[in-house]
Amino acid sequence: EIDNISYFDTETQRRTENTESIEITPACEVLFNPEELSEKLNNYLKQGKGITEKQREVILRDIEALNGGVQFSPDRYIPFIFEGGETVLDYVGDALFVVSESGNIAERFKSTEIQQAADIENYLSEGFLTPATVKLWLDKTEFLSLVPQAVVMENFPRNSYELKPRELINFNYKRSSAWGGDINVLSEDIAYIRESGGSVVILAGEMRAAQVLSAELNEKGIPCVYSGNSDFVPRGVTVALGGLSAGFEIPSQKFMLVTHRHILSENRKRRKRPKNGQEIGSLDELRRGDYVVHESHGIGVFDGIKRIKNGGITKDYIKINYAGSDILYVPVTQLDLVSKYIGAAENGGIRLNRLGGSDWQKTRKRVKAAVRDMAKQLTALYAKRMSVKGYAFSPDTDLQSDFERRFEYDETEDQLRCINEIKHDMEREVPMDRLLCGDVGFGKTEVALRAAFKCISEGKQCALLVPTTILAMQHYNTAVRRFGDMPVTVALLNRFVTPKEQSRIITDLKCGRLDMIIGTHRLISKDVEFKNIGLVIIDEEQRFGVAQKERLKELYPFVDILTLSATPIPRTLNMAMSGLRDMSSIDEAPGDRHPVQTYVLEYNKGVITDAINKEIRRGGQVYYLHNRIETIERCAADIAARLPDVSVGIAHGRMSEDELSSVWRRLVEHEIDVLVCTTIIETGVDVPNANTLIIEEADKMGLAQLHQLRGRVGRSPRRAYAYFCFRRDRQLSEVASKRLEAIREFTEFGSGFKIALRDLEIRGAGSILGGDQHGNMESVGYDMYLKLLSEAVNEENGKPPEDDIPCTVDLNVSAFIPESYIETLPARLGIYKRIAAVKNDDDASDVIDELCDRFGEPPAAVMGLIDIALLRNKAAAAKIAEITGTEKTAVLHINSIQSEVVKKLSEHFGSRFSISAMDKPAYVIRLKEGQKMSDLTEELANTL
Repeated sequence: EIDNISYFDTETQRRTENTESIEITPACEVLFNPEELSEKLNNYLKQGKGITEKQREVILRDIEALNGGVQFSPDRYIPFIFEGGETVLDYVGDALFVVSESGNIAERFKSTEIQQAADIENYLSEGFLTPATVKLWLDKTEFLSLVPQAVVMENFPRNSYELKPRELINFNYKRSSAWGGDINVLSEDIAYIRESGGSVVILAGEMRAAQVLSAELNEKGIPCVYSGNSDFVPRGVTVALGGLSAGFEIPSQKFMLVTHRHILSENRKRRKRPKNGQEIGSLDELRRGDYVVHESHGIGVFDGIKRIKNGGITKDYIKINYAGSDILYVPVTQLDLVSKYIGAAENGGIRLNRLGGSDWQKTRKRVKAAVRDMAKQLTALYAKRMSVKGYAFSPDTDLQSDFERRFEYDETEDQLRCINEIKHDMEREVPMDRLLCGDVGFGKTEVALRAAFKCISEGKQCALLVPTTILAMQHYNTAVRRFGDMPVTVALLNRFVTPKEQSRIITDLKCGRLDMIIGTHRLISKDVEFKNIGLVIIDEEQRFGVAQKERLKELYPFVDILTLSATPIPRTLNMAMSGLRDMSSIDEAPGDRHPVQTYVLEYNKGVITDAINKEIRRGGQVYYLHNRIETIERCAADIAARLPDVSVGIAHGRMSEDELSSVWRRLVEHEIDVLVCTTIIETGVDVPNANTLIIEEADKMGLAQLHQLRGRVGRSPRRAYAYFCFRRDRQLSEVASKRLEAIREFTEFGSGFKIALRDLEIRGAGSILGGDQHGNMESVGYDMYLKLLSEAVNEENGKPPEDDIPCTVDLNVSAFIPESYIETLPARLGIYKRIAAVKNDDDASDVIDELCDRFGEPPAAVMGLIDIALLRNKAAAAKIAEITGTEKTAVLHINSIQSEVVKKLSEHFGSRFSISAMDKPAYVIRLKEGQKMSDLTEELANTL
């Protein structure tokens, strides 16, 4: 009989309050009768089919435990306990199934089955499972058989479906633009929808913001109605409360929904990219279900952010699932230890690691041993280059300054930094080998021309190698215009130059009468010789083959080489990120530019005609890419028939020089409204008034190529649009779907790096390394492979390995980013990664400034996060392994006492500081009377 039930405080050892009842739940999911299970296991052993000695031993031990009343987890005996067994599908009845992105689900099925097969093999060998108990999961076929009907939602139609659809319902929608605070551009877009009889709904956030925006639009001549609820005005503009992460447009319904997040200006403070380019592994692209790599624990699956409250303290953790249902919670202040996995794209079979196992450390050790040989080769190449003596150019002259002053635009900070880095290389005796990365339209050409002029002004010759005839013509025209009346002679060498003229140019080069030559592959022919070459510039490096680039290095081993690229090929990226090749990066767009609004859609004549009309009405021009010369004239005729008032031109690679020159002239002079062309426009064509790009059959093109083509528009202050179309009713392959998804996702300025890495992710690691190395990369992922390669290179160069043992911090300080401060998960992840990388006071100030610019004043929990990250990284540098806290003290656990650290702490904290020497030495800091742990955290960070 129970007299009363009371709560008990374990710290004070006293009862606190009484209660009438408590609920006692089962300790495990599986409820069973021990006698029945013991009998079934004995019968199974008597049959003895396929049972190993190890398995028999484990079963006998479990029978003994059952008979003795000893509790253990019976999960592995579920097939004996429950006959048939149920799944979650048995509990949902006739519920509607919705499948989102079946291709991604199929990939996860495949990876899960591979992992389960490996786990089962391991469990069988350990005796944990037997042949009769391995059936614990549904396989894919069984699962699909239990789903009789489903709604399948896809971004793109696929060429194969696990669940065969009875019918396909296609509709086009477009993501709405991000206006970046430009109300004029927003007004222009809204006016177009209104004039066509459509409806616009603007979710403006809070009431005050909605009222202000409503008044501002009315002032701009856009009549709109403020609505405090969900009602909206048909064929009008409604400003309502609320918000979404993104807006959208349904052209067929003439409906557009706009969100306040896309209207507001995001005054993001520009940050300098680290020299080794590590930022391209940014976690802000992570989605739940993506594979990640933890430096200490290996490959797992990202499962979102988990907020945990304990004793009034709230902290955020990254949840990572590992093999065997293992879960790791990583404090967000340690997010620098986690990177997105990029590697095994070919077969989709990624094997997860197990927490606490030795397999990850063995894999790292094996890969590190394998990269040592590669590191030796790369180091030898680098040492050879550093030992070669080239020509050291003199510092800038007045002539150079005069040339640079004539640039008609204001340089960005990034341009000036890159120019200085290149000039510094040119003024050394060691031949320059520098990669200049910058997105399309970011001003790489001007940087290259300044380097060329520096070379020419000292009597040296310069060669500019480009992949296409059109780009050669474009660069030639730019160089002639830019050099103007300067004493510089420039020539063009490509297939349009007559043999007689080619002969004259080659003679002039050999005799030194030419200062600069711009050309295609013709420049690396054996008959092309220079009298005194000083600089070779390679534009669009990713378009040249390995043999062609090696030929260049053979021809000019003592000459400075500058390579330009918007989407560097992974091999080049590898070299640059490993520190074996110098790299400059232009990350900053010209100040008056907008990102190109990108749409991926099934080809629809109505939508495309509407897009052309929209551009023509605002006085712009259109590139219409039809990449089949045989039918290009028919395509142009069709557009002309649909739009009789529009001037249509044609350009393709089989046209003569005179024909192409005439087309480019007419395009620049706005005699052509719509240019129907092939990929001949991919590189170098610069027509600022052309701000709409339409591409047919975009699914047949590479990701880097699509990015380059998109760079042909958006080269002026006007909003630009790109439409990537695939053929109606076409079933897309998995790779094509991923490419189109990536080009739609990466629209921000400076996306070239991300495009290059996503291309690697889609194509797999085998595309960048030889067969002996790509397997190693797949084992650990691209980022970890680069880290191990970099360590191996440093060892080859005699540099001591970095002692980068991380410090963990567990203090009673709330540290998280509230959703009310930063709404979207990708944005929060990006900021978490930034905060985790805070290593000094300047870094902390930069992050705080950026947060204020983008999101407003950071709340206390975010400041706590920054303080902990700063403390963690400073403590690691001070050889502190762990920091824990009690109510009155902070304990800094160490392996050995550092005299400099002791001096700093004792001078600042005085009698509040002591050294404990229990099991291991530790520094102990007492809180002041009434001091909060958050204040002590900040104080400690400022002291170390």
